[in-house]
Amino acid sequence: MKKTIPVLWLVLLLLLPGCARKKQEPRLSIVCTTYPIYLLVSSLTEGVEGVAAERLDTSSGGCLHDYTLTVADMKKLDRADIIALNGAGLEEFLEAALETSDAVVIDCSMGVDLLENLSHDHDGDDHDGHDHGHWDPHYWMDPANARIMAANLRNQLVLADPHYAEVYETNTRNADMTLLSCQTTIENLMMEFRPQMGTYPGLITFHDGFQYFARACGLPLLASIEEEAGSEASAREIVEISALVKAYNIPIIFTEINGSDATANAIARETGCQVAQLSMLMDGPDEADSAFGLLENYSNLYHDNLETMINGFAGERVVPLG
Repeated sequence: MKKTIPVLWLVLLLLLPGCARKKQEPRLSIVCTTYPIYLLVSSLTEGVEGVAAERLDTSSGGCLHDYTLTVADMKKLDRADIIALNGAGLEEFLEAALETSDAVVIDCSMGVDLLENLSHDHDGDDHDGHDHGHWDPHYWMDPANARIMAANLRNQLVLADPHYAEVYETNTRNADMTLLSCQTTIENLMMEFRPQMGTYPGLITFHDGFQYFARACGLPLLASIEEEAGSEASAREIVEISALVKAYNIPIIFTEINGSDATANAIARETGCQVAQLSMLMDGPDEADSAFGLLENYSNLYHDNLETMINGFAGERVVPLG
């Protein structure tokens, strides 16, 4: 019994306020506004002591133009030393928060060749008054642009944390190799399986952000309808898209994962085409699922899109899994 008393006292002391070991605060807190940025930041800061990367809850909703910061988001922004933005007009919801923040802001869109937003004339209604801006901000859908994003992040991280400049440089080279491999995969798959895809003139999607994906694949985006909460396609749009599908005998159209598919299904009933889902790469695992690191999740999601697109046009599975 005498031997157990000191142990009990030790436990009690540890339970007292101030006696337990406090959680060490990161010396550099980086808040990422999107999942692709989080993947890049996590990869670039691998092995750097005292850096914490967090992402806002932007993957839980639909269109980011309608996003409202949560309480958890506000807490993350309040303790942020660096806020990594997608830019190109995507984070309008952050304008007020950035005005009162002392954090260093990184705009990942610097130097990216942005595409213009596709015109959406919903019978004169601009998505219930939402102005999506002149430029399409979904540029991460092309791995060539993701490489520019990584370089932009690297440049600012080196300035903010010069003691680890060499680690950031090494990690950026590794990230660039992963993204370059993703580019090569796109080129190889399209070269190998383009004959099986037929002579279809391009993609029809239900999010205009897929024009970067289409361009990376060497295909035009023929048409796009962006459906949002409270905004549905007009009868005229359904007729126009249906006519396009029939004219070119297009076998498949694409919706966004977690997006609305009501209009796409209406067109499918009218034309007999199939409907498949593509990912905007806005959500995924927060941990690495392979030895290649967290950024491999970007490549995996991208490969899934390629499989879906090529197999959909081919009418059978021609791209192997994995």
